[in-house]
Amino acid sequence: MTPFRKILIANRGEIAVRVMRTLDALGIASVAVYHQVERRAKHVRMAGEAIELKGASPVAAHLDGAQIVAAALACGADAIHPGYGFLSENAAFAKAIADAGITFIGPDAETISLMGDKISARNFAEAHGVPVAPSVMPTEDLDAFASAAEKIGFPLLIKAAAGGGGKGMSIVRAASELKEAARIASSEAQRYFNDGRVYAEVYVEKPRHIEVQVLGDGQGNAIHLLERECSVQRRFQKIIEEAPAANLPEPLRSEILNSAVRLAEAAKYKNAGTVEYILGADGRFFFLEMNTRLQVEHPVTEMITGLDLVKAQIEIAADLGLPLKQQEVEARGHSIECRICAENPDGNFMPETGAIDYLDVPEGEHIRFENALDPGQKVTTDFDPMIAKLVVHGSDRLEAIENTIDALTDLDILGVKTNVDYLIRVVGHEAFVEGNLHTGFIPQYAEDLATPELTEKGRDLALIAAALGFREFRDLAFGMPEPHASIGHWRN
Repeated sequence: MTPFRKILIANRGEIAVRVMRTLDALGIASVAVYHQVERRAKHVRMAGEAIELKGASPVAAHLDGAQIVAAALACGADAIHPGYGFLSENAAFAKAIADAGITFIGPDAETISLMGDKISARNFAEAHGVPVAPSVMPTEDLDAFASAAEKIGFPLLIKAAAGGGGKGMSIVRAASELKEAARIASSEAQRYFNDGRVYAEVYVEKPRHIEVQVLGDGQGNAIHLLERECSVQRRFQKIIEEAPAANLPEPLRSEILNSAVRLAEAAKYKNAGTVEYILGADGRFFFLEMNTRLQVEHPVTEMITGLDLVKAQIEIAADLGLPLKQQEVEARGHSIECRICAENPDGNFMPETGAIDYLDVPEGEHIRFENALDPGQKVTTDFDPMIAKLVVHGSDRLEAIENTIDALTDLDILGVKTNVDYLIRVVGHEAFVEGNLHTGFIPQYAEDLATPELTEKGRDLALIAAALGFREFRDLAFGMPEPHASIGHWRN
């Protein structure tokens, strides 16, 4: 049993609901925070307590670390769980929590600073024998930067030193493009992260994105919980993740897993973290970054290991040590996670808005639908377009794919356009089934994945099916009016 009596969740939506589920199971009181526009949200209703955050916008409120720490002190919370996004990798926030005498459920501020800056993280990884891609460090002298970049060859990937999520990132294939690409990337990085530093590294064509879930106790002991495949992305952002990775030779898998543990041990990492790699077709892999928080895709690891990662986070934060030994970690079957987003895949994945008019969720022991949705709930541009996650398990990868397609087919969300049908086409694509994955998968198969044109008959059937999904329509169309309903079955 942990010493925590009450934990404030510095987040919202489905991850706040996810954390509360574990807190309830552990008998720990939960505290939600919210902006006034989400005062009736599911995570607010589920929490034992809820505290309103003031802010000009919902995002501004959730990024106000001082206000969140003050809320935790006011309600007597012993610890703060940051979820992911918002302040989860903010070193100043972690330090402010520690200075207030509250436990931060994550690594300390120094580790977040070390790994949060891509350049310092890269240097640290290289110093401890973790492979890194040939690169050029940032300088204010753009001419010198361009000259050094040309020496390592093209194509190159320009990246923001303090960034993530594809912001401040671009591919450069010729020297003539380099200076302008660096200038644009620097401007975007300054806008999003208040840090305009960019660097360049060798761009691996058609790479796979492999990441390793690690747990560390802060004393130099660390374990891995196997790897995840996160190669299916649009605009540098993941939409499908799975565990374990497909078609990964065992010696290579072991090498990647061991390098992640080596990095976590060297950093004396404490809590849950993820070491991310780029894997080339030639078998070479390079350190990409380390995320010092729980990942969006953590449920696929939970599905194959049987562990509750939030529980493990809480126990490690309470200095109760790691939940198991490395030799006890094993994969049981295969798991796939699909990010359900309010977006238009045929319109360059632009976010969509609307209201959840109807929600019908598939159920089964092999299915988790992580969400915080309510019928009638408005989907706005205030937050990320991801509105839920469908996580499915199978005895092997092929069964997991079949179960995922079935679950996506049975998932109905009406009122706002989503990527559900698109995900069905991705998971069912021959190349996906065969495990031929890389980060350019979506652009390569864009034509195959586009929404097929609807015939007149198909449109009529879709409208009929949608109408029959509404109880009000069924009652109106097929209900028996009075007084005939009271008479029962009768015949002329």
